[in-house]
Amino acid sequence: MPSFRLSAIALALLLSGGAHADQPAAPKPATEFTQSLNQSWLTRLPFANQADFEHARRGLIEPFDGVIRNAEGKPVWDRTAYNFLDGNQAPASVNPSLWRIGQLNNIAGLFQVRERIYQVRGLDLSNMTIIEGDSGLILIDPLISTETARAGLESYYRHRPRKPVLAVIYSHSHVDHFGGVRGVIDEADVKAGRVRVIAPEGFYEHAVSENVLAGPAMMRRAQYMYGSLLPRGERGQVDAGLGKSTPVNATVTLIAPTQLIAKPLERHSLDGVEIEFQLTPGTEAPAEMNLYFPQFKTLCMAENATHTQHNVLTLRGALVRDAKVWAHYLDEALVRYGDQAEVLFAQHHWPTWGGAEIREYLADQRDMYAFLDSQTLRLINQGLGPTEIAAQLTSLPPRLAGKWYSRDYYGSLSHNVRAVYQRYMGFYDGNPANLDPLPPEAAGKRYVEAMGGAEAVLASAREAFAAGEYRWAAQLLNHLVFAEPANQAVRQLQADTLEQLGYQSENATWRNIYLSGAQELRQGVTRTGGRNGAPDLVRALTPSMFFDYLAVRIDAMKAAGEDLRINWRFSDLGEDYALTVRNGVLTYRKGMRHPEAEVDLSMTKALLDRIALKETGFLKEATLGGIEFESGRISLLKLLGGLDEANPQFNLVEP
Repeated sequence: MPSFRLSAIALALLLSGGAHADQPAAPKPATEFTQSLNQSWLTRLPFANQADFEHARRGLIEPFDGVIRNAEGKPVWDRTAYNFLDGNQAPASVNPSLWRIGQLNNIAGLFQVRERIYQVRGLDLSNMTIIEGDSGLILIDPLISTETARAGLESYYRHRPRKPVLAVIYSHSHVDHFGGVRGVIDEADVKAGRVRVIAPEGFYEHAVSENVLAGPAMMRRAQYMYGSLLPRGERGQVDAGLGKSTPVNATVTLIAPTQLIAKPLERHSLDGVEIEFQLTPGTEAPAEMNLYFPQFKTLCMAENATHTQHNVLTLRGALVRDAKVWAHYLDEALVRYGDQAEVLFAQHHWPTWGGAEIREYLADQRDMYAFLDSQTLRLINQGLGPTEIAAQLTSLPPRLAGKWYSRDYYGSLSHNVRAVYQRYMGFYDGNPANLDPLPPEAAGKRYVEAMGGAEAVLASAREAFAAGEYRWAAQLLNHLVFAEPANQAVRQLQADTLEQLGYQSENATWRNIYLSGAQELRQGVTRTGGRNGAPDLVRALTPSMFFDYLAVRIDAMKAAGEDLRINWRFSDLGEDYALTVRNGVLTYRKGMRHPEAEVDLSMTKALLDRIALKETGFLKEATLGGIEFESGRISLLKLLGGLDEANPQFNLVEP
């Protein structure tokens, strides 16, 4: 049976099961070049302005500086791992701007935003917002894990009346905004109508399906992006830009919405609290919405406006977002709420207070995403390719570049303009030489040969490293690593090179990626153990999602000569699917059956879920009768037995 559960919840698996490397190789110190470059940042940005630290501490009721554990006593969230940031100046191995956001994200606990509005911050990658209704509570985004969400709500209850949770609102379809829901509400109360669960239209489909087809690859790349296997410290992982990091050993859950927001603007009253919902599809998430609370004059921007430049294309991989649409919805929020709102908060970072400050903040965020879109297109139409555009657009306009909330902590100007290029133009830059390039291993061998052999390339790379030309050294050494992956001198120098690039990076995700690559060159790929995943998300997979993922597991050339027609019925859903395997490709039609089929079977969707969760097996159920066959049992088992297995820890920095 294919382990499609891994792909459906790729990011959730990373968050719930990641582990730090047990014996990381000792990192090297920052070189003089890196120290000098990092020191120069202190004169480039307004470090004397401490307003963000005041805002991040404003309203603090109960600080959090401890450890949250799961039912087995394993740590899920460890704030103490980041104590090295507290009260210290940036070391030579960390960009001072990144150190600054790392310190801000270290300010954790329960905060009052304004009367009847509270936030739990720094107990997870995201924030949980608590709104006090007339008789109960409304929660926005219950974090990633049940453990952190439950701890956050208990922190609130230590200081406020223990009113019941009457509604949960998912602001958008990313796992860090819904995964902890069972830590704060019981599904029985939802089914009984005592608790409402509200989400934007399309939430459930996108929450489950975003990582289905390319899930294993996304999960692997996310390890680099979040630095989940790096040690925490001055020469390791210090932050993730949006927050500290992601939980480990965590329980990720999902309860389906009972109410969807489908119109561009909708007003609803929840327990005496008026809320206007502004749908913003296609911005930071495919299903997302902002919320305005008119009686509190407070605006929630979900994840559409945070204290960082966000990703147009996340480095773990995803569909490219639309910077133009993003700017449009920010402007719509500015026009509709800018003259009313007195407080603005988001589901990451800290709030913004004051009407003038809010209007400037929204206008700046709008201009930032509009800049990414329009200026990339301007240079596309001048004939520049993605790398050339990234080299030319090295800074936002001065007024934007000087704002801390426009800095490259999570997204970056460099990779965002390349993402905009990809959205409009695709992978090809128009140069025929790049139309059909050699793959990295073959290219590496040819480059090394053309440059006079491995020793000559290594000598050139050492010269570049000694001169502080780390980007060039990394490109040279990358060819040599792919040509001679067993060459330890090459691996070590490339690790040293990537490490210095990481130390210099203002962007948390870039730092994590560079340092993860350095770590793996030194000690190899960490072989992580199997993880049980998130049962709620497995059960939420539709049969169509399952068949889509089944299709990408078939090696077409091996199966090309064996045609197969399959009638597959889910008896508990009353749904039929007609599957066709032809030319090595699987396609399906919902609600139909083949008049004649080589395979005819019936099973429950509930049993498929149990197989996906490894509570039983396909062969076992086919043998014992859990799966009923009219015909073709052997043919189907042969098909499933020949499926490709995803490699969850494939190489990234070597062949």
